[in-house]
Amino acid sequence: MILKQTEHLPASDKGTRVALIYALVAERLGAYYEHGQWLTVGQGATLCAEWLARSKRTLALAERQQLSAASDELARSIAAGLSREAGLYTAHELSESLSANYHSEVGAAIMVECERALDAGCP
Repeated sequence: MILKQTEHLPASDKGTRVALIYALVAERLGAYYEHGQWLTVGQGATLCAEWLARSKRTLALAERQQLSAASDELARSIAAGLSREAGLYTAHELSESLSANYHSEVGAAIMVECERALDAGCP
């Protein structure tokens, strides 16, 4: 997973937070296109906690909720501009690119947007 690349960094590190937003965007788009439902901010915050716990790191609930909200806004913005077929492809690409062994131009472009979302107002 993309977060594996940031395991040696504190949870508050910018790269870790961008990776969390990215992973949440991938999860959100996957849930939306596969099940027709958006994850809630609380569900996203819980996923962040679970992912961070794997490397014995934590972030305060308020920070996780802000990251979750940023990912929700970005995922909905992405979905608004895609057809169902393109959305399924994008969700698949993002999920695949969570692996360090998979390079995706779509994923790289979304990663830039995740960094912008973080810079725009998250902690």
